[in-house]
Amino acid sequence: MTQSSFLDRSGLTGFAASSLNRLSEKRDDAAYLAALRREPGARSVVLAGDIPVLKDLNALFSLAEAESLGPVQHSALLGHDGIHPVFATLLDASAIETKETADDGAMLETRVISLRGRPDLNLQDLRSLAIQGLLPANVLGILGHAKSLMHWHMRHGFCPNCGAPTRIAAAGWRRECDACNAHHFPRVDPVAIMLAVDGDRCLMGRQARFAPKMYSCLAGFIEPGETMEDAVRRELHEEAGIETGRVHYLAAQPWPFPSSLMIGCIAEAKTTELTVDTTELEHARWFDREECRSILRRDHPDGLICPPKMAIAHHLLRAWVEGDTGAQF
Repeated sequence: MTQSSFLDRSGLTGFAASSLNRLSEKRDDAAYLAALRREPGARSVVLAGDIPVLKDLNALFSLAEAESLGPVQHSALLGHDGIHPVFATLLDASAIETKETADDGAMLETRVISLRGRPDLNLQDLRSLAIQGLLPANVLGILGHAKSLMHWHMRHGFCPNCGAPTRIAAAGWRRECDACNAHHFPRVDPVAIMLAVDGDRCLMGRQARFAPKMYSCLAGFIEPGETMEDAVRRELHEEAGIETGRVHYLAAQPWPFPSSLMIGCIAEAKTTELTVDTTELEHARWFDREECRSILRRDHPDGLICPPKMAIAHHLLRAWVEGDTGAQF
């Protein structure tokens, strides 16, 4: 079925919008898949290593052109957009030329990257494309979808059960080991990201790697045997030293770096004295609602900022400021 067919808080985040029918029920139908690949209108997004390949900010190539750009390492069916089947094509990383590397401290990739023999094509880091809003939301979602899937293929060429080589099956959605008959499926790592609230205040922190003066929601991976709510409470206790009660789910965001699902929550603070884990956070503090409004407007008197609109942290903060979380606390 089609995903993201209605707009909600999740749909406002980067990488969440997609018009594709994933055709999951057809992934083992070899004749059907072969017919899709023969369609004249078949399209593909292309990644060279983990970098999207674009032509004048167009991310969709004909399938034939995609496969002509360099050595193809993997290919997978992403779905159907109602007009064309859409695939993902992964070129070998050897197709990339990297001329320069720099870091501007603002979450943007500043390497100068090109595809060998194709100076007409643009290669740009997916995070930078999202932050700058250079692509339509549904195209960004398709690229995130492709990047996570192809990263999994790059990392799982050998069976984690017996060490033998694996092969692609199910249109790129399964890897099979002929040595031990194990089947392996793409992984998604769940992450709890939360805004703790105490009446008219919320808690945010910053890591040393953040852009200057940026504060954000706290977050951490959900551990085995742990509920989402327990992960929220544990992370807030570990990173900020506070105890929390009720937890309210608000929205989620696929995060293809490499393949996480950010599960956004509002948490009820039971204590407010902070004990910051400085191995995780450079600083954390409480912000009142009016101060958060100024942060969202980007006119805070101290120049404080929050993550951009493509990030779920931005929408957790905005929903709380606007009184639109649905939480009964």
